Amino acid sequence: MDTNTQKKDRGFTLVELLIVIVILGILATVTVFAVRGITDKGQENSCAVEKRAIETAFEAYFADTGADAASLADLTPGYLKDNPSARWTFTAGSPPSIVGAGDCV
Repeated sequence: MDTNTQKKDRGFTLVELLIVIVILGILATVTVFAVRGITDKGQENSCAVEKRAIETAFEAYFADTGADAASLADLTPGYLKDNPSARWTFTAGSPPSIVGAGDCV
């Protein structure tokens, strides 16, 4: 047999395989950090939208009743689908304060 034919059939060397594994590890690391940034931004946007929905519900409650809502529970089910008290704290006053708890700090 020809020596060139035998050399081509041997496959990859250990060094070549290690280089490929290192490159794949670097790509995986970059992907994980990129996805984490996207999910963090998504959580921030979700909290902002939810807070604005609560503020709008308070405004709608005031427009309908002529009085401020005493708690977040007053807004359900007429103005909000679910009671957001688990993630938000409401403090009555002028102006009222809505503060996030848990994920929406």
